[in-house]
Amino acid sequence: MINNNTSTESSPGLVKDTSIILAPDSQRVIVRPHIPFDESRVERIISRVLSLNESDIQKEIKNVLGKFSHRHHNFELLLERQFDSVHRHMPSDVLPSRERRLLIGSFFLAEYSFESAALFNPSIVPHPNQSGLPHGSLRFIITLRATGEGHISSLTFRSGCIDANCNISIDESHGFASTAEMKANILYDKTCFARKLCEMGLYSDFSNSIIGSLSDEFTFDELMEKVKSYIYNHQPLSQTDRLTSDKIQWLARCNYEAHFDPSVPLSERVLFPLSPSEQNGIEDARFVLFTEDDERKKYYATYTAYDGKVILPQLMETEDFGHFKMITLNGNAAVNKGMALFPRRINGRYAMISRQDNENLFLMYSDNINFWHEAVPLMRPSYCWEFRHIGTSGSPIETEHGWLLLTHGVGPFRQYSISAILLDKENPSQILGRLREPLIHWTETNRSGYVPNVVYTCGALLHKDMLVVPYAMSDQQSTISLISLSFLLEKLLHGTS
Repeated sequence: MINNNTSTESSPGLVKDTSIILAPDSQRVIVRPHIPFDESRVERIISRVLSLNESDIQKEIKNVLGKFSHRHHNFELLLERQFDSVHRHMPSDVLPSRERRLLIGSFFLAEYSFESAALFNPSIVPHPNQSGLPHGSLRFIITLRATGEGHISSLTFRSGCIDANCNISIDESHGFASTAEMKANILYDKTCFARKLCEMGLYSDFSNSIIGSLSDEFTFDELMEKVKSYIYNHQPLSQTDRLTSDKIQWLARCNYEAHFDPSVPLSERVLFPLSPSEQNGIEDARFVLFTEDDERKKYYATYTAYDGKVILPQLMETEDFGHFKMITLNGNAAVNKGMALFPRRINGRYAMISRQDNENLFLMYSDNINFWHEAVPLMRPSYCWEFRHIGTSGSPIETEHGWLLLTHGVGPFRQYSISAILLDKENPSQILGRLREPLIHWTETNRSGYVPNVVYTCGALLHKDMLVVPYAMSDQQSTISLISLSFLLEKLLHGTS
């Protein structure tokens, strides 16, 4: 939903509001499993459906299709797949009629309004398809954190274009919404998997036996075969080995691939939590278009996986926003929220901005994008509006004069604001400039919402001399502002803020 009624307090003459509003739409729904924890209840529900006569089956499935099939792509296929997921609870091997299968499947699904509560914390990157545009225009993708019932966060997408005169248009979103499918039997890297197990304190005869018997690359099914074989041959299994088995499977499920049908438009794609570490949310994805030394490009996003109790920093990668890989970030420096990857290597190494201690900014380097062990202090709070803590607001942006890094600060009464610093291009540990005042702050018109007194972004985009900054207001809806790069650099380099 796009409205035109925003106003945000910002640096006079520096920040221009676009009046674009991306608001949550409770009518956009996805289908998600709705299966009781008690398996005996699953069996009883199936038995009740099996007890119905054919005329009742026809009546009930017609009712379900009439109410829901127009709200979802391939609705009957969704019902059939859900029946397959509970098929093992059938009292016999006799396959019911198709209509009865569809009705059984419908009892174990539910609609979920994934953005009913909030649509916030946006990030923005160039679209992988730049064809057919007028000269001087750029197509982009905005990713947003969508939150619904139970405060479960997923990732949704919008596309748009900024023209040569820096006018922005947002493509209309489609009414349908579809979740990704978890890809079966992805390949795991043995070395990375073993290093993560050691990091988790799971170095034992059990884990060594399992990992040692696997190939350099292995699938989830191959891993499970080794685990089951070990358990079968080592009965009774100790409590420690049983816990290790559970943790090995947990780690494997946290590293997965998600795939969208190519026919599903970008705005209909919803990355809903699929792994144990994410079951309560995929939060605050900071996307960046990364360029390797050989000019190969790939999108990465650092994000926070949340299981309801513990946060886990993870890495997402994609080339086309249709197929995604989710990977755990490892190492003693891969902690906390708010990690942001530089868009290229620095002196041959990956580089990242992070917050190790819930308060200050740190700079990290690594030779392996999945493992982070080094973190050195970069910046601590200096001004009242950031005394509580500071953090990143997206990946650093390369300019002629250095790395431009948007930051956020938290001041009295949990007020969030957005500011900026400038880092040396070859030595990002050197701060060349820092604003004394925020770039963007809340106003009376947008301070109320899901989380009041907050403005927040997960990434900006540079187009010509204009910085395009999408940001959330009160963790409920999002807008876009434009900032003159030359004006901002002048303030940073010459301290005129």
